[in-house]
Amino acid sequence: MELLNTQLSTKGQYDYALVKKAAGGDQKAYAELLGRYRDAIYFMLLKMVNNSDDADDLTIEAFGKAFKNINQYTPNYAFSTWLFKIATNNCIDFIRKKRGIHIPIEHTTEDSEISTIIIHSDHPDPEETLINGQKSDLLREIVNKLKPRYRKLVELRYFSELSYEEISEELNLPIGTVKAQLFRARELLFNILKLKNEQI
Repeated sequence: MELLNTQLSTKGQYDYALVKKAAGGDQKAYAELLGRYRDAIYFMLLKMVNNSDDADDLTIEAFGKAFKNINQYTPNYAFSTWLFKIATNNCIDFIRKKRGIHIPIEHTTEDSEISTIIIHSDHPDPEETLINGQKSDLLREIVNKLKPRYRKLVELRYFSELSYEEISEELNLPIGTVKAQLFRARELLFNILKLKNEQI
């Protein structure tokens, strides 16, 4: 990630500078990358899946995967190209898995497994412990860039410290939906915070 491709546009070079900061653990850089491309990724995915809830989920997953593997990005092409490729491939996998299934997402076998991962016991797992310990202005900045639906869930869980059952009642959502959506949002937050802590 050292050599800058001079063929990158001004926008591409700015993104690359953000990527280098993010790879060094700069949460503000992650938040800015999220803010710059969240809507574009969302609307691209919405065209692919034609469902706003799925597009929201897939947007979070795409950023989670990109941020987790950000050290693999090279400036041979624009960061946006790399990010959109990750989002597209993830969406294609999602469509293949979902093909022929017409039941709510929280009732699928895949999400039942997700729910098991999220709630294994009454004690916070390492991911939740890390997020709970990072209630900083920078974490708030990242959370504020999430879609309103995810932002509310994260705020209730990690800032108000409500249980899944309490969140379900507060938002009038099935508990399976709360678990699945929090899992996706948490993956993004955890990847950012973990990379930051590894730099300390």
